[in-house]
Amino acid sequence: LVAQRRQAHAREVHAVDPPTKLKGLIIAGGCCHDYPNQSIIISQGLSQRVSISWDIIVEGDGGRDHKISVYKNPDWAKKYDVIVHNECFGGVKDADFIQGIVNAHHAGVPAIFVHCSLHSYRNAGAGADSWRELIGVTSRSHEGKRSVLVKKVNQDHPIMKGFPAEWQTPNGELYKIEKVWPNCIPLAQAYGKDTKKDHTVIWANTFGKAKVFGTSLGHHNETMNNDVWLDLVSRGLLWSVGKLNDDGTAAAG
Repeated sequence: LVAQRRQAHAREVHAVDPPTKLKGLIIAGGCCHDYPNQSIIISQGLSQRVSISWDIIVEGDGGRDHKISVYKNPDWAKKYDVIVHNECFGGVKDADFIQGIVNAHHAGVPAIFVHCSLHSYRNAGAGADSWRELIGVTSRSHEGKRSVLVKKVNQDHPIMKGFPAEWQTPNGELYKIEKVWPNCIPLAQAYGKDTKKDHTVIWANTFGKAKVFGTSLGHHNETMNNDVWLDLVSRGLLWSVGKLNDDGTAAAG
């Protein structure tokens, strides 16, 4: 009888307590970056701050024209709460393939875009406009490799709570932002010594039913493996899945 009561109680607890651990997918690979180690930094660093488990895909062998295999499945994103894009495939020109990625997010799957994901699919012409609209900014090139001074431009957004007014990155590669799309909210910028103008480096975007967080910061491992960067991206992730309080703290659970 005691065992039966325990089993009944366990069933009741299971029925009323919703699962709190999120499920995320990190997609990485391609040109010019240390994707195997960056995937470790991102997955472990965010898991220390957010209740989340990860699947990780790293493909491409350093090439620019690889097509990530999971994208070929129309339902590739359905089992995930959030997707982290850290891929760099600027040589892919297949507009239908790109649209397949975009469609999953437009239907409501949240996204995080890091650094060279902005430059992926940039040679697909107008066929990639939906990719750039999804991200929230358009960028096709970058300035020289040097540390950049990041300045917060939105004090009130919950993603920026706890982010310093200014942050000098340990290292850097500033992306030139050609366009900020209408649904994008710039959150921080940095001045480009080559272009002599400010460029958005942190932002929040909405695309279809999805919330999207992005940052162009993250070329070097030492930038990612930094509490400021990891705290920022953690808040961006929580915001994208609707689990960030207005004061920048995580929702219960």
